[in-house]
Formats: sequence, structure tokens, C-alpha cells
Amino acid sequence: MKSVDPKAADLKKQSDLDAAALKALSKQMSRILRHEAEQLNLQLDPEGYVPIEALLAALQRAGVPATEASVHAVVETMEPRKQRFKLSEGWIRANYGHSLALRIGHQPAAPSGFLYHGTTVLMRERIMREGLRPMGRQYVHLTPDADLARMVGGRHGKPCLLRVDAVRAHAEGIAFYQANRNFWLTDHVPPQYLGLG
Repeated sequence: MKSVDPKAADLKKQSDLDAAALKALSKQMSRILRHEAEQLNLQLDPEGYVPIEALLAALQRAGVPATEASVHAVVETMEPRKQRFKLSEGWIRANYGHSLALRIGHQPAAPSGFLYHGTTVLMRERIMREGLRPMGRQYVHLTPDADLARMVGGRHGKPCLLRVDAVRAHAEGIAFYQANRNFWLTDHVPPQYLGLG
């Protein structure tokens, strides 16, 4: 009789979780990895990674049942365009959105075209005057995907799409970091590099 791989069986069982359960787990993972790691005694490395086992233990301490398979299911299926998390050989991190005291490190990279930032119409005038700032996060979030930026900007009101001349900004000394294929990060974008999308 052929034996069943327990990990494969667990992944199959987890794949049956409904979307609402995965969304709830995704929110808890984001909250912990982005904002509450220190309160839950979770030690992030300089790039924001923790062992998956440590995340599972932190989720358990927060009263959230989870398995390694459910964490993988969240990473692979929940809003894949946003790529909120990254897995690497038994480790996981949130790719962006941190408010932790520890600054998450990323390798500098050179953007190859325009990047976009989604905001609201109410914030447009202020941003065009002062530039883009992290506003309580560690970095300003940008994307090469205009539709994705518009969707993000629409979460808090009527969306407004801003275009960033990232190539010129980088050439003139602004540092950019590629968090994943859909999101770029920077410390600040001065107004001279901004236009309406």
C-alpha cells in the first residue's frame, strides 16, 4: 500500500479552506509581520524574515489557529498581484507596509520606467506640493501597474493616480528598492518627479 505524504495531505486539506478564512488569516499575518512582531516576541532579521514556525507560534499566542499549509495558501492565493508576503526556504516576511521600529532592508535597484502611486483626490494637492512621504510607514509604496495603484488609492476615497518619473529621480540620486515584481519602495519622492497619472 502506497504511503501518503503527510505534508501533501495537509496541503490538500488546507486548500479546502474557504476564501473568508484565508482572508482573515492574511490580515492576522500582515498585522503581526508588519506591526506587532515586537509585542509578540517575534524576532525579525534585518530583511524582515522570520522562520515560519516562529510566525505560527506568534499566531497561536494571538489566538489565531494556523498551519504551515494555511500560511502557504495565504501567500499563494490571497491577492497574488499585491504579493504581500515572501517565502524563502522555511522563512517568511511581509514585503512592505511595516510600521515596526526595525527598518526592513531591501537591496537598491534601478527602475526602468514610470512608477505609480494611488492616493485620494483629497490628498492630491498636498502631495503635489510636498511630495510623497511614507506617512507612518517605513517607505513610500509605488508600482509599475497603474490599475493596481488606482485600486489601492480607492480604498480611502475617490482615487487619484500619480505618476512618478522614477528613472529621472533615480538618476538624480533618489534611492529605490524593489520589494517584489509589483511594488517598489523609496524614502521620499520630491514633487518635481510627480505628475498626474
